[in-house]
Amino acid sequence: MKVTVLTLFPRLFEGFLDESIVGIARDKGALEVDLVDYRDFTTDKHRTVDDRPYGGGPGMVIKPEPVFDAVEAVRARAADADAMPLVLLTPQGETFDQDHARRFSSCDELLLLCGRYEGFDERIHEGFDWIELSLGDFVMSGGEIAAMAVIEASARLLPGVLGHEESADQDSFSHGLLDHPHYTRPPSFRDRDVPDVLLSGDHARIAAWRRDQAETRTAAWAARRSSRQERQFR
Repeated sequence: MKVTVLTLFPRLFEGFLDESIVGIARDKGALEVDLVDYRDFTTDKHRTVDDRPYGGGPGMVIKPEPVFDAVEAVRARAADADAMPLVLLTPQGETFDQDHARRFSSCDELLLLCGRYEGFDERIHEGFDWIELSLGDFVMSGGEIAAMAVIEASARLLPGVLGHEESADQDSFSHGLLDHPHYTRPPSFRDRDVPDVLLSGDHARIAAWRRDQAETRTAAWAARRSSRQERQFR
């Protein structure tokens, strides 16, 4: 899987790409990440990527020319440009989730565009068949952290990346449920004991307990989320 990230701050990815699961995926050759500074696609001596908004208002807006040129350059060298998802990381996008990660992990190539400042000129939104994604209803200074989240969530699903092949299949949201509680040694810690069923050796009972715990945890999570959304719209 090759991921091309269009960003004005490629150095933000230093460290992230070399550590943990993403570093392992790259070491194994399962993941390649190409960082492209779309400032390189400007044509003026100041390498200008933003300008003041028409109509007035605060902040600066990302200009269309360098973004269009960068996206078109990446697509031109793609093995199959039509099959490569184009992802625009923006607050107005739908929330990134496990289904997106699963879809992206099956792609040979993926392009992620990170915004900055007050956002993109609207013609950038209109100019390509984007999948517009957000991490949630909050604001950050740019799309780089969101891009890292997309890369890691997708990379860990690539074959051979995780140490145990069943790990990804048992993760939260893989089957529409949060993960069940986990315990390890010692069996008793500060008057809190590991549930007896996990020590029973009865695999059928353990599986049933885990399923019940996952359903209970997911129902509680869904109720909290629904309550929070109701308060937001009152």
